[in-house]
Amino acid sequence: MKKLIPSFLFALCLCMPAMLAAQRIKGSDTVLPLTQELSEMYMKRNPSAMVTVTGGGSGVGISALLDGTTDLAMASRRIKFGEKMKMKQSKHEPCEVIVAYDALAVIVNPENPVGRLTREQLEGIFRGKITNWKEVGGEDARIVVYSRETSSGTYEFFKESVLHNKNYMSSILSMPATGAIIQSVRQTKGAIGYVGLAYLNPYVKAVAVSYDGGANYVSPSVETAMKKEYPIVRPLYYYYDKKNESKVMPFIDFIASPEGQKKTLELGFIPR
Repeated sequence: MKKLIPSFLFALCLCMPAMLAAQRIKGSDTVLPLTQELSEMYMKRNPSAMVTVTGGGSGVGISALLDGTTDLAMASRRIKFGEKMKMKQSKHEPCEVIVAYDALAVIVNPENPVGRLTREQLEGIFRGKITNWKEVGGEDARIVVYSRETSSGTYEFFKESVLHNKNYMSSILSMPATGAIIQSVRQTKGAIGYVGLAYLNPYVKAVAVSYDGGANYVSPSVETAMKKEYPIVRPLYYYYDKKNESKVMPFIDFIASPEGQKKTLELGFIPR
């Protein structure tokens, strides 16, 4: 004999909002502040939703997607061929979404008089060929070079765009997170590093960059990036497993909404 649901319970079920699946998001430190803000907004508008967001780097996020410990992987670079093949071999189908675009700012200590550098000078500095600030119009002081660690998508994009895929200097100081680079450059007068535009603050100075041999220098900003004037701009990604599409799409759709795109711009990212 079938058990009948009491009429008042049936009515209660009809009135309750649909529960949204809990989501885990992990990966790029560049995408982290954007995702944290948007997830807070999303949960306020959807009280039944639960979203947890952690950083660690693009490679960490994609690895977590492969082993099933995250639902969305944040990445500041495209998924590598080898990573995609590993997922497919494990019967997973990675799907890509561009979340926003980001300008990558080269930063120095505010006391450093150098305010602009060419791509060639940056390549020389980060490859260890230029070691003193006087070589690029600054004071007679050693250049202390900071970089993200190798699992970072920002590390790989900077290498591709600025170093033209040449190797970083062997003695470069690798930092585990963007915040650590900000702190190190703030505390070290001769320091230089690179961070996503949204991380800029008054305690570091962004330099203008030239990709045409010094004919034109452009400072990083949302405006110069949107006008395609600033040269170091890259897309930011989410990756998810195709089988989890219905689980992650409500959050992705929220990001793509006018409200989500407005917040993206307010946070210093370039809307998609």
